[in-house]
Amino acid sequence: MADSRSNLSNYTEEYARFSIPVPEHYNFGFDVIDEWAKKDRNKLALIWVSQKGEERKYTFQDLKNHSNQAANILLKYGINKGDRVLIMLPRIPEWWIFSIALIKLGAVICPCTTMLTPKDIKYRVNVGKFRMVITNLENSSKIEEICDQCPTLTARFLVDGELEGWAGYPYELLYPAPVSHHTVSMPELKRTRRTDPLLIYFTSGTTGEPKMVLHDHSYPLGHIVTARFWQDLHHNDLHFTLADTGWAKCAWGKIFGQWIEGACIFVYHFTGKFAATELLPLLEKYEVTTFCCPPTIYRMLILADLGRFDLSALRHCCSAGEPLNPEVIRVWKEGTGLFIYEGYGQTETACCIGMFPCMDLKFGSMGKPSPGWIIQLHDDDGNTVEVGQEGRIAIKLDPRPVGLFVEYIDNPDENNKSFVNGYYYTGDKAYCDDDGYFWFVGRDDDVIKSSGYRIGPFEVESALIEHPSVREAAVVGSPDRIRGLIVKAFIVLNDGYEPSETLIKELKSYVKRTTAPYKYPREIEFISELPKTISGKIKRNELRDAELRKYLGSS
Repeated sequence: MADSRSNLSNYTEEYARFSIPVPEHYNFGFDVIDEWAKKDRNKLALIWVSQKGEERKYTFQDLKNHSNQAANILLKYGINKGDRVLIMLPRIPEWWIFSIALIKLGAVICPCTTMLTPKDIKYRVNVGKFRMVITNLENSSKIEEICDQCPTLTARFLVDGELEGWAGYPYELLYPAPVSHHTVSMPELKRTRRTDPLLIYFTSGTTGEPKMVLHDHSYPLGHIVTARFWQDLHHNDLHFTLADTGWAKCAWGKIFGQWIEGACIFVYHFTGKFAATELLPLLEKYEVTTFCCPPTIYRMLILADLGRFDLSALRHCCSAGEPLNPEVIRVWKEGTGLFIYEGYGQTETACCIGMFPCMDLKFGSMGKPSPGWIIQLHDDDGNTVEVGQEGRIAIKLDPRPVGLFVEYIDNPDENNKSFVNGYYYTGDKAYCDDDGYFWFVGRDDDVIKSSGYRIGPFEVESALIEHPSVREAAVVGSPDRIRGLIVKAFIVLNDGYEPSETLIKELKSYVKRTTAPYKYPREIEFISELPKTISGKIKRNELRDAELRKYLGSS
Protein backbone atom coordinates (compact mmCIF):
# COMPACT_ATOMS: atom_id res chain seq x y z
CA MET A 1 0.00 0.00 0.00
CA ALA A 2 1.25 3.54 -0.72
CA ASP A 3 2.58 5.43 2.25
CA SER A 4 2.89 9.11 3.15
CA ARG A 5 6.53 9.53 2.14
CA SER A 6 7.18 12.06 -0.59
CA ASN A 7 8.70 10.90 -3.84
CA LEU A 8 12.43 11.09 -4.48
CA SER A 9 13.65 14.60 -3.62
CA ASN A 10 17.27 13.96 -2.64
CA TYR A 11 18.85 11.10 -4.56
CA THR A 12 21.90 10.65 -2.32
CA GLU A 13 19.89 10.54 0.91
CA GLU A 14 17.20 8.24 -0.46
CA TYR A 15 19.71 5.89 -2.04
CA ALA A 16 21.54 5.57 1.29
CA ARG A 17 18.48 4.78 3.39
CA PHE A 18 15.93 3.16 1.06
CA SER A 19 14.80 -0.43 1.45
CA ILE A 20 11.65 -2.41 0.67
CA PRO A 21 10.41 -4.58 3.53
CA VAL A 22 9.03 -7.84 2.14
CA PRO A 23 6.72 -9.80 4.48
CA GLU A 24 6.94 -13.58 4.70
CA HIS A 25 3.48 -13.90 3.16
CA TYR A 26 2.59 -11.55 0.32
CA ASN A 27 0.00 -11.59 -2.42
CA PHE A 28 -0.50 -8.62 -4.74
CA GLY A 29 -4.16 -9.53 -5.34
CA PHE A 30 -5.19 -9.61 -1.69
CA ASP A 31 -2.65 -7.15 -0.26
CA VAL A 32 -2.99 -4.41 -2.87
CA ILE A 33 -6.20 -4.72 -4.92
CA ASP A 34 -8.45 -5.87 -2.06
CA GLU A 35 -6.82 -3.52 0.44
CA TRP A 36 -7.45 -0.48 -1.76
CA ALA A 37 -11.06 -1.67 -2.23
CA LYS A 38 -11.45 -1.88 1.55
CA LYS A 39 -9.88 1.56 2.07
CA ASP A 40 -11.94 3.36 -0.62
CA ARG A 41 -14.57 1.37 -2.53
CA ASN A 42 -14.97 4.17 -5.10
CA LYS A 43 -11.30 4.65 -5.89
CA LEU A 44 -10.71 4.44 -9.65
CA ALA A 45 -8.16 1.82 -10.73
CA LEU A 46 -8.49 1.47 -14.49
CA ILE A 47 -9.76 3.52 -17.42
CA TRP A 48 -9.98 1.42 -20.58
CA VAL A 49 -10.54 2.95 -24.01
CA SER A 50 -10.64 1.17 -27.36
CA GLN A 51 -9.61 2.42 -30.78
CA LYS A 52 -13.34 2.44 -31.65
CA GLY A 53 -14.06 4.86 -28.83
CA GLU A 54 -15.52 2.37 -26.34
CA GLU A 55 -14.83 3.20 -22.71
CA ARG A 56 -14.96 1.24 -19.46
CA LYS A 57 -13.97 2.25 -15.95
CA TYR A 58 -13.15 -0.01 -13.00
CA THR A 59 -12.72 0.81 -9.33
CA PHE A 60 -10.56 -1.31 -7.05
CA GLN A 61 -13.84 -2.69 -5.66
CA ASP A 62 -14.82 -3.78 -9.18
CA LEU A 63 -11.47 -5.47 -9.70
CA LYS A 64 -11.72 -7.20 -6.33
CA ASN A 65 -15.16 -8.60 -7.17
CA HIS A 66 -14.40 -9.54 -10.77
CA SER A 67 -11.11 -11.21 -9.87
CA ASN A 68 -12.69 -13.20 -7.03
CA GLN A 69 -15.37 -14.39 -9.43
CA ALA A 70 -12.75 -15.30 -12.05
CA ALA A 71 -10.64 -17.12 -9.42
CA ASN A 72 -13.58 -19.30 -8.44
CA ILE A 73 -14.25 -20.11 -12.09
CA LEU A 74 -10.60 -21.13 -12.53
CA LEU A 75 -10.78 -23.31 -9.41
CA LYS A 76 -13.75 -25.06 -10.98
CA TYR A 77 -11.54 -25.96 -13.93
CA GLY A 78 -8.80 -27.37 -11.75
CA ILE A 79 -6.38 -24.45 -11.52
CA ASN A 80 -4.72 -24.42 -8.11
CA LYS A 81 -1.66 -23.02 -6.38
CA GLY A 82 1.50 -23.68 -8.39
CA ASP A 83 -0.26 -24.54 -11.66
CA ARG A 84 1.18 -22.76 -14.70
CA VAL A 85 -1.22 -20.78 -16.89
CA LEU A 86 -0.39 -19.04 -20.15
CA ILE A 87 -2.48 -15.90 -20.69
CA MET A 88 -2.51 -14.52 -24.23
CA LEU A 89 -4.88 -11.57 -24.48
CA PRO A 90 -4.70 -8.12 -26.07
CA ARG A 91 -5.10 -4.94 -24.00
CA ILE A 92 -8.61 -5.79 -22.76
CA PRO A 93 -9.90 -5.57 -19.15
CA GLU A 94 -10.11 -9.37 -18.89
CA TRP A 95 -6.31 -9.51 -18.93
CA TRP A 96 -6.20 -7.62 -15.62
CA ILE A 97 -9.18 -9.48 -14.13
CA PHE A 98 -7.72 -12.92 -14.83
CA SER A 99 -4.16 -11.92 -13.96
CA ILE A 100 -5.31 -10.76 -10.51
CA ALA A 101 -7.40 -13.94 -10.17
CA LEU A 102 -4.42 -16.15 -10.96
CA ILE A 103 -2.24 -14.22 -8.51
CA LYS A 104 -4.84 -14.74 -5.77
CA LEU A 105 -4.88 -18.48 -6.47
CA GLY A 106 -1.11 -18.70 -6.32
CA ALA A 107 -1.02 -19.97 -9.89
CA VAL A 108 2.02 -19.12 -12.02
CA ILE A 109 1.17 -16.68 -14.83
CA CYS A 110 2.92 -16.50 -18.18
CA PRO A 111 1.79 -13.42 -20.15
CA CYS A 112 2.35 -13.79 -23.91
CA THR A 113 1.82 -11.46 -26.83
CA THR A 114 -1.00 -12.27 -29.24
CA MET A 115 1.53 -11.95 -32.06
CA LEU A 116 2.90 -15.41 -31.28
CA THR A 117 2.46 -18.09 -33.95
CA PRO A 118 1.15 -21.61 -33.21
CA LYS A 119 4.76 -22.84 -33.35
CA ASP A 120 5.81 -20.24 -30.72
CA ILE A 121 2.90 -21.22 -28.48
CA LYS A 122 3.56 -24.94 -28.79
CA TYR A 123 7.19 -24.45 -27.74
CA ARG A 124 6.19 -22.36 -24.72
CA VAL A 125 3.41 -24.65 -23.52
CA ASN A 126 5.56 -27.76 -23.77
CA VAL A 127 8.82 -26.42 -22.34
CA GLY A 128 6.94 -24.62 -19.55
CA LYS A 129 4.49 -27.48 -18.86
CA PHE A 130 1.47 -25.19 -18.84
CA ARG A 131 -1.89 -26.58 -17.74
CA MET A 132 -4.21 -23.91 -19.14
CA VAL A 133 -4.25 -21.29 -21.87
CA ILE A 134 -6.48 -18.23 -21.45
CA THR A 135 -7.13 -16.37 -24.69
CA ASN A 136 -9.91 -14.91 -26.87
CA LEU A 137 -11.83 -16.08 -29.93
CA GLU A 138 -9.56 -14.21 -32.30
CA ASN A 139 -6.53 -16.23 -31.16
CA SER A 140 -8.23 -19.51 -30.34
CA SER A 141 -7.41 -21.14 -33.70
CA LYS A 142 -3.69 -20.96 -32.86
CA ILE A 143 -4.31 -23.07 -29.76
CA GLU A 144 -6.62 -25.44 -31.65
CA GLU A 145 -3.82 -26.08 -34.11
CA ILE A 146 -1.32 -27.29 -31.52
CA CYS A 147 -3.25 -28.40 -28.40
CA ASP A 148 -3.17 -32.12 -29.30
CA GLN A 149 0.65 -31.85 -29.36
CA CYS A 150 0.77 -30.39 -25.83
CA PRO A 151 0.24 -33.18 -23.28
CA THR A 152 0.25 -30.94 -20.18
CA LEU A 153 -2.47 -28.65 -21.56
CA THR A 154 -5.60 -29.89 -19.77
CA ALA A 155 -7.82 -26.80 -20.09
CA ARG A 156 -8.50 -24.03 -22.59
CA PHE A 157 -10.35 -20.90 -21.55
CA LEU A 158 -12.03 -18.20 -23.65
CA VAL A 159 -12.77 -14.79 -22.17
CA ASP A 160 -15.18 -13.63 -24.89
CA GLY A 161 -17.21 -16.50 -26.26
CA GLU A 162 -17.89 -20.22 -26.51
CA LEU A 163 -16.25 -23.01 -28.49
CA GLU A 164 -16.51 -26.76 -28.22
CA GLY A 165 -13.78 -28.09 -25.93
CA TRP A 166 -13.25 -24.70 -24.29
CA ALA A 167 -14.43 -23.21 -21.03
CA GLY A 168 -16.07 -19.82 -21.57
CA TYR A 169 -16.15 -16.77 -19.33
CA PRO A 170 -19.50 -15.42 -20.65
CA TYR A 171 -21.15 -18.81 -20.00
CA GLU A 172 -19.68 -19.04 -16.49
CA LEU A 173 -20.96 -15.56 -15.65
CA LEU A 174 -24.50 -16.78 -16.33
CA TYR A 175 -24.09 -19.47 -13.68
CA PRO A 176 -21.81 -17.92 -11.06
CA ALA A 177 -20.61 -19.74 -7.98
CA PRO A 178 -22.54 -18.62 -4.86
CA VAL A 179 -19.50 -16.96 -3.24
CA SER A 180 -18.07 -15.56 -6.46
CA HIS A 181 -18.30 -11.85 -5.70
CA HIS A 182 -17.06 -11.64 -2.14
CA THR A 183 -14.38 -14.24 -1.53
CA VAL A 184 -12.18 -16.79 -3.17
CA SER A 185 -13.19 -20.29 -2.04
CA MET A 186 -9.72 -21.53 -1.12
CA PRO A 187 -8.22 -22.49 2.26
CA GLU A 188 -6.31 -19.82 4.19
CA LEU A 189 -3.39 -22.26 4.42
CA LYS A 190 -2.77 -21.80 0.72
CA ARG A 191 -1.66 -18.21 1.16
CA THR A 192 1.34 -17.33 -0.98
CA ARG A 193 4.79 -16.80 0.47
CA ARG A 194 7.06 -14.12 -0.95
CA THR A 195 9.29 -16.88 -2.38
CA ASP A 196 6.48 -18.75 -4.17
CA PRO A 197 6.62 -18.59 -7.99
CA LEU A 198 4.45 -15.86 -9.50
CA LEU A 199 5.36 -15.09 -13.07
CA ILE A 200 7.19 -16.58 -16.04
CA TYR A 201 8.35 -14.45 -18.96
CA PHE A 202 9.97 -15.83 -22.09
CA THR A 203 12.87 -13.67 -23.17
CA SER A 204 14.83 -13.87 -26.42
CA GLY A 205 18.54 -14.60 -26.61
CA THR A 206 21.04 -14.70 -29.45
CA THR A 207 21.31 -18.47 -29.46
CA GLY A 208 18.73 -21.15 -28.84
CA GLU A 209 15.08 -20.74 -28.01
CA PRO A 210 13.67 -18.10 -25.63
CA LYS A 211 14.58 -18.53 -21.96
CA MET A 212 12.06 -18.76 -19.10
CA VAL A 213 12.54 -15.96 -16.56
CA LEU A 214 11.02 -16.73 -13.15
CA HIS A 215 9.80 -14.05 -10.72
CA ASP A 216 8.38 -14.74 -7.27
CA HIS A 217 5.62 -13.02 -5.28
CA SER A 218 8.00 -10.31 -4.03
CA TYR A 219 8.46 -9.08 -7.62
CA PRO A 220 5.51 -6.59 -7.60
CA LEU A 221 7.08 -4.86 -4.59
CA GLY A 222 10.24 -4.31 -6.64
CA HIS A 223 8.22 -2.04 -8.90
CA ILE A 224 7.68 0.43 -6.05
CA VAL A 225 10.95 1.92 -7.28
CA THR A 226 9.76 1.88 -10.91
CA ALA A 227 6.48 3.64 -10.13
CA ARG A 228 7.26 5.86 -7.14
CA PHE A 229 10.70 7.12 -8.09
CA TRP A 230 11.16 6.74 -11.85
CA GLN A 231 7.55 7.40 -12.92
CA ASP A 232 7.10 9.76 -9.94
CA LEU A 233 3.58 8.49 -9.25
CA HIS A 234 1.21 9.73 -6.57
CA HIS A 235 -2.08 8.12 -5.51
CA ASN A 236 -4.15 10.60 -7.57
CA ASP A 237 -2.23 10.22 -10.85
CA LEU A 238 -3.53 8.78 -14.11
CA HIS A 239 -0.65 6.82 -15.59
CA PHE A 240 -0.37 5.67 -19.23
CA THR A 241 2.30 3.17 -20.27
CA LEU A 242 1.99 2.10 -23.89
CA ALA A 243 2.95 -1.57 -23.77
CA ASP A 244 1.56 -4.88 -24.93
CA THR A 245 0.19 -7.13 -22.16
CA GLY A 246 2.57 -9.88 -23.31
CA TRP A 247 5.76 -7.98 -22.48
CA ALA A 248 7.52 -7.36 -19.17
CA LYS A 249 7.07 -3.61 -19.81
CA CYS A 250 3.43 -4.22 -18.88
CA ALA A 251 4.59 -5.34 -15.43
CA TRP A 252 6.68 -2.15 -15.27
CA GLY A 253 3.88 0.25 -16.16
CA LYS A 254 0.40 -1.26 -16.26
CA ILE A 255 -0.21 -3.16 -13.03
CA PHE A 256 2.15 -3.63 -10.08
CA GLY A 257 3.91 -0.45 -8.96
CA GLN A 258 1.13 1.83 -10.18
CA TRP A 259 -1.55 0.09 -8.10
CA ILE A 260 0.73 -0.29 -5.07
CA GLU A 261 1.04 3.51 -5.19
CA GLY A 262 -2.74 3.85 -5.67
CA ALA A 263 -2.57 5.51 -9.10
CA CYS A 264 -5.14 4.89 -11.81
CA ILE A 265 -3.98 3.11 -14.97
CA PHE A 266 -5.01 4.25 -18.44
CA VAL A 267 -5.22 1.55 -21.13
CA TYR A 268 -5.61 2.13 -24.86
CA HIS A 269 -6.65 -0.96 -26.81
CA PHE A 270 -5.80 -0.85 -30.49
CA THR A 271 -5.70 -3.54 -33.13
CA GLY A 272 -4.26 -3.56 -36.60
CA LYS A 273 -2.99 -0.29 -37.95
CA PHE A 274 -1.81 2.14 -35.29
CA ALA A 275 -0.58 5.71 -35.64
CA ALA A 276 1.32 7.19 -32.71
CA THR A 277 -0.53 10.48 -33.18
CA GLU A 278 -3.73 8.71 -31.96
CA LEU A 279 -2.24 9.06 -28.47
CA LEU A 280 -2.16 12.86 -28.36
CA PRO A 281 -5.96 13.41 -28.29
CA LEU A 282 -6.18 10.72 -25.57
CA LEU A 283 -3.55 12.42 -23.43
CA GLU A 284 -5.56 15.63 -23.80
CA LYS A 285 -9.09 14.23 -23.30
CA TYR A 286 -8.38 12.03 -20.28
CA GLU A 287 -5.89 14.46 -18.72
CA VAL A 288 -3.19 11.83 -18.35
CA THR A 289 -0.65 13.00 -15.79
CA THR A 290 2.26 10.60 -16.30
CA PHE A 291 3.23 8.92 -19.57
CA CYS A 292 5.70 6.24 -20.63
CA CYS A 293 6.38 4.89 -24.11
CA PRO A 294 9.38 3.54 -26.05
CA PRO A 295 11.68 5.89 -28.00
CA THR A 296 10.11 4.73 -31.28
CA ILE A 297 6.79 6.28 -30.27
CA TYR A 298 8.37 9.52 -29.06
CA ARG A 299 10.18 9.78 -32.41
CA MET A 300 6.81 9.57 -34.14
CA LEU A 301 5.04 11.93 -31.73
CA ILE A 302 7.52 14.78 -32.22
CA LEU A 303 6.64 14.80 -35.92
CA ALA A 304 3.15 16.05 -34.96
CA ASP A 305 2.27 19.64 -34.09
CA LEU A 306 2.38 19.22 -30.31
CA GLY A 307 1.16 22.79 -29.81
CA ARG A 308 -2.31 21.84 -31.13
CA PHE A 309 -3.01 19.74 -28.02
CA ASP A 310 -3.68 20.83 -24.45
CA LEU A 311 -1.26 18.61 -22.53
CA SER A 312 -1.28 20.81 -19.42
CA ALA A 313 -2.30 17.88 -17.17
CA LEU A 314 0.79 15.95 -18.21
CA ARG A 315 3.58 16.47 -15.67
CA HIS A 316 6.05 13.59 -16.07
CA CYS A 317 7.30 11.53 -19.04
CA CYS A 318 9.46 8.41 -19.16
CA SER A 319 11.02 6.13 -21.73
CA ALA A 320 12.62 2.69 -21.64
CA GLY A 321 13.36 -0.24 -23.89
CA GLU A 322 16.25 1.24 -25.84
CA PRO A 323 18.48 4.35 -25.57
CA LEU A 324 16.74 7.62 -26.42
CA ASN A 325 18.17 10.08 -28.91
CA PRO A 326 19.00 13.41 -27.17
CA GLU A 327 17.43 15.27 -30.11
CA VAL A 328 14.06 13.62 -29.36
CA ILE A 329 14.29 14.72 -25.73
CA ARG A 330 15.03 18.29 -26.88
CA VAL A 331 12.12 18.52 -29.36
CA TRP A 332 9.68 16.93 -26.87
CA LYS A 333 10.77 19.48 -24.25
CA GLU A 334 10.20 22.34 -26.72
CA GLY A 335 6.73 21.04 -27.59
CA THR A 336 5.47 20.06 -24.13
CA GLY A 337 7.75 21.77 -21.62
CA LEU A 338 8.63 18.33 -20.20
CA PHE A 339 11.80 16.28 -20.15
CA ILE A 340 11.79 12.55 -20.89
CA TYR A 341 13.30 10.52 -18.06
CA GLU A 342 15.10 7.40 -19.22
CA GLY A 343 15.04 4.15 -17.31
CA TYR A 344 17.00 0.94 -17.69
CA GLY A 345 16.14 -2.62 -16.78
CA GLN A 346 15.22 -5.96 -18.27
CA THR A 347 12.58 -8.67 -18.23
CA GLU A 348 14.72 -9.99 -15.37
CA THR A 349 14.59 -6.80 -13.27
CA ALA A 350 12.54 -3.82 -12.19
CA CYS A 351 13.85 -0.33 -13.06
CA CYS A 352 17.41 -0.67 -11.77
CA ILE A 353 19.03 2.43 -13.32
CA GLY A 354 17.14 5.61 -14.08
CA MET A 355 16.93 9.35 -14.47
CA PHE A 356 14.97 10.59 -11.49
CA PRO A 357 13.16 13.94 -11.18
CA CYS A 358 15.52 15.28 -8.48
CA MET A 359 18.61 14.87 -10.70
CA ASP A 360 20.35 17.22 -13.05
CA LEU A 361 19.43 15.79 -16.44
CA LYS A 362 22.08 14.60 -18.85
CA PHE A 363 20.61 13.97 -22.29
CA GLY A 364 21.22 10.42 -23.44
CA SER A 365 22.34 9.05 -20.08
CA MET A 366 20.66 6.05 -18.43
CA GLY A 367 20.87 7.85 -15.10
CA LYS A 368 22.04 6.44 -11.78
CA PRO A 369 21.36 3.17 -9.90
CA SER A 370 17.86 2.97 -8.45
CA PRO A 371 17.48 3.04 -4.66
CA GLY A 372 17.81 -0.54 -3.44
CA TRP A 373 20.11 -1.57 -6.32
CA ILE A 374 23.91 -1.71 -6.03
CA ILE A 375 25.31 -1.64 -9.56
CA GLN A 376 28.91 -1.81 -10.71
CA LEU A 377 30.71 -2.04 -14.05
CA HIS A 378 33.10 -4.96 -14.42
CA ASP A 379 35.68 -6.11 -16.91
CA ASP A 380 35.67 -9.69 -18.23
CA ASP A 381 37.49 -10.90 -15.11
CA GLY A 382 34.97 -9.41 -12.69
CA ASN A 383 37.09 -6.42 -11.67
CA THR A 384 35.57 -2.95 -11.31
CA VAL A 385 36.51 -0.71 -14.24
CA GLU A 386 37.72 2.88 -14.01
CA VAL A 387 35.50 5.92 -14.52
CA GLY A 388 34.89 6.43 -18.24
CA GLN A 389 35.87 2.86 -19.08
CA GLU A 390 33.37 0.50 -20.67
CA GLY A 391 32.28 -2.41 -18.46
CA ARG A 392 29.66 -5.11 -18.02
CA ILE A 393 26.65 -4.05 -15.95
CA ALA A 394 26.80 -6.09 -12.72
CA ILE A 395 24.05 -6.12 -10.07
CA LYS A 396 25.20 -7.00 -6.57
CA LEU A 397 23.28 -9.86 -4.95
CA ASP A 398 24.10 -9.06 -1.31
CA PRO A 399 21.70 -7.63 -0.42
CA ARG A 400 19.60 -9.08 -3.25
CA PRO A 401 17.44 -6.28 -4.72
CA VAL A 402 13.68 -6.72 -4.54
CA GLY A 403 12.45 -7.11 -8.11
CA LEU A 404 15.35 -9.17 -9.44
CA PHE A 405 14.29 -12.48 -10.98
CA VAL A 406 14.87 -15.80 -9.23
CA GLU A 407 16.46 -17.79 -12.07
CA TYR A 408 16.19 -19.02 -15.64
CA ILE A 409 13.98 -22.10 -15.30
CA ASP A 410 15.61 -25.43 -16.28
CA ASN A 411 18.63 -23.60 -17.70
CA PRO A 412 21.74 -24.16 -15.54
CA ASP A 413 24.09 -22.94 -18.28
CA GLU A 414 22.44 -19.51 -18.45
CA ASN A 415 22.22 -19.29 -14.66
CA ASN A 416 25.91 -20.11 -14.28
CA LYS A 417 26.79 -17.54 -16.94
CA SER A 418 24.61 -14.78 -15.46
CA PHE A 419 25.11 -15.30 -11.70
CA VAL A 420 28.85 -15.14 -10.96
CA ASN A 421 30.67 -14.46 -7.67
CA GLY A 422 27.79 -12.64 -6.00
CA TYR A 423 26.70 -10.59 -9.03
CA TYR A 424 24.05 -10.85 -11.73
CA TYR A 425 25.43 -9.80 -15.13
CA THR A 426 22.76 -8.24 -17.34
CA GLY A 427 24.58 -8.86 -20.63
CA ASP A 428 24.70 -5.12 -21.33
CA LYS A 429 27.68 -2.80 -21.34
CA ALA A 430 27.94 0.79 -20.14
CA TYR A 431 30.42 3.34 -18.81
CA CYS A 432 30.13 5.69 -15.86
CA ASP A 433 31.13 9.37 -15.85
CA ASP A 434 32.68 11.48 -13.10
CA ASP A 435 29.24 12.39 -11.71
CA GLY A 436 28.11 8.77 -11.34
CA TYR A 437 25.83 8.76 -14.40
CA PHE A 438 25.69 5.59 -16.49
CA TRP A 439 25.83 5.65 -20.29
CA PHE A 440 24.61 2.69 -22.34
CA VAL A 441 27.08 1.18 -24.82
CA GLY A 442 25.40 -1.98 -26.12
CA ARG A 443 24.79 -5.64 -25.51
CA ASP A 444 27.32 -8.33 -24.87
CA ASP A 445 25.26 -10.48 -27.21
CA ASP A 446 23.37 -9.68 -30.38
CA VAL A 447 19.76 -9.19 -29.29
CA ILE A 448 18.04 -6.53 -31.41
CA LYS A 449 15.81 -3.94 -29.74
CA SER A 450 13.53 -2.58 -32.45
CA SER A 451 10.48 -0.36 -31.85
CA GLY A 452 10.52 -1.44 -28.21
CA TYR A 453 10.54 -5.15 -29.10
CA ARG A 454 13.35 -7.47 -28.12
CA ILE A 455 14.20 -9.78 -31.00
CA GLY A 456 16.65 -12.66 -30.94
CA PRO A 457 18.49 -13.04 -34.27
CA PHE A 458 18.45 -16.83 -33.88
CA GLU A 459 14.66 -16.94 -34.18
CA VAL A 460 14.64 -14.91 -37.41
CA GLU A 461 17.62 -16.78 -38.87
CA SER A 462 15.96 -20.10 -38.09
CA ALA A 463 12.83 -19.02 -39.95
CA LEU A 464 14.81 -17.81 -42.96
CA ILE A 465 16.87 -20.98 -43.23
CA GLU A 466 13.67 -23.02 -43.47
CA HIS A 467 12.99 -21.35 -46.84
CA PRO A 468 14.30 -23.44 -49.77
CA SER A 469 16.20 -20.52 -51.31
CA VAL A 470 18.30 -19.77 -48.22
CA ARG A 471 21.61 -21.50 -47.53
CA GLU A 472 22.78 -19.28 -44.68
CA ALA A 473 21.43 -16.23 -42.89
CA ALA A 474 22.72 -13.70 -40.38
CA VAL A 475 20.44 -11.17 -38.72
CA VAL A 476 21.54 -7.91 -37.07
CA GLY A 477 20.07 -4.59 -36.00
CA SER A 478 20.57 -1.85 -38.57
CA PRO A 479 20.24 1.82 -37.45
CA ASP A 480 16.97 3.50 -38.41
CA ARG A 481 15.85 7.08 -37.74
CA ILE A 482 12.33 6.17 -36.57
CA ARG A 483 12.63 2.71 -35.05
CA GLY A 484 16.10 3.02 -33.58
CA LEU A 485 17.05 -0.31 -35.10
CA ILE A 486 15.42 -2.44 -37.77
CA VAL A 487 15.92 -6.14 -38.34
CA LYS A 488 18.23 -6.67 -41.30
CA ALA A 489 19.03 -10.07 -42.80
CA PHE A 490 22.16 -10.99 -44.76
CA ILE A 491 21.44 -14.03 -46.91
CA VAL A 492 23.55 -16.50 -48.85
CA LEU A 493 21.34 -18.15 -51.47
CA ASN A 494 21.27 -21.78 -52.48
CA ASP A 495 22.31 -22.77 -56.01
CA GLY A 496 19.58 -22.16 -58.55
CA TYR A 497 18.23 -18.99 -56.88
CA GLU A 498 18.92 -15.41 -57.91
CA PRO A 499 18.45 -12.19 -55.90
CA SER A 500 15.25 -10.32 -56.82
CA GLU A 501 12.64 -7.99 -55.34
CA THR A 502 10.11 -10.81 -55.69
CA LEU A 503 12.28 -13.12 -53.57
CA ILE A 504 12.77 -10.38 -50.95
CA LYS A 505 8.99 -9.98 -50.62
CA GLU A 506 8.55 -13.74 -50.45
CA LEU A 507 11.15 -14.11 -47.69
CA LYS A 508 9.62 -11.30 -45.63
CA SER A 509 6.17 -12.88 -45.91
CA TYR A 510 7.63 -16.27 -45.05
CA VAL A 511 9.18 -14.99 -41.81
CA LYS A 512 5.95 -13.21 -40.89
CA ARG A 513 4.08 -16.51 -41.26
CA THR A 514 6.71 -18.65 -39.57
CA THR A 515 7.43 -16.48 -36.57
CA ALA A 516 5.76 -13.44 -34.97
CA PRO A 517 5.07 -10.59 -37.47
CA TYR A 518 7.17 -8.00 -35.61
CA LYS A 519 10.31 -10.13 -36.13
CA TYR A 520 10.44 -10.09 -39.92
CA PRO A 521 13.49 -8.46 -41.59
CA ARG A 522 12.57 -5.03 -42.93
CA GLU A 523 15.70 -5.10 -45.06
CA ILE A 524 17.36 -8.03 -46.84
CA GLU A 525 20.79 -8.02 -48.48
CA PHE A 526 22.11 -10.93 -50.54
CA ILE A 527 25.83 -11.67 -50.11
CA SER A 528 28.17 -14.40 -51.37
CA GLU A 529 29.43 -15.44 -47.93
CA LEU A 530 29.06 -14.52 -44.26
CA PRO A 531 32.01 -13.32 -42.15
CA LYS A 532 32.92 -16.12 -39.71
CA THR A 533 35.40 -17.01 -37.00
CA ILE A 534 37.84 -19.90 -37.44
CA SER A 535 35.44 -22.10 -35.49
CA GLY A 536 32.63 -21.22 -37.92
CA LYS A 537 30.67 -18.73 -35.79
CA ILE A 538 29.10 -15.82 -37.65
CA LYS A 539 30.73 -12.47 -36.86
CA ARG A 540 27.55 -10.44 -36.44
CA ASN A 541 29.56 -7.60 -34.94
CA GLU A 542 31.28 -7.02 -38.31
CA LEU A 543 27.93 -6.83 -40.08
CA ARG A 544 26.56 -4.46 -37.41
CA ASP A 545 29.61 -2.22 -37.59
CA ALA A 546 29.32 -1.99 -41.37
CA GLU A 547 25.63 -1.03 -41.06
CA LEU A 548 26.50 1.66 -38.52
CA ARG A 549 29.23 3.12 -40.73
CA LYS A 550 26.83 3.18 -43.67
CA TYR A 551 24.17 4.92 -41.55
CA LEU A 552 26.59 7.53 -40.19
CA GLY A 553 27.89 8.16 -43.69
CA SER A 554 24.40 8.85 -45.02
CA SER A 555 23.15 11.00 -42.13
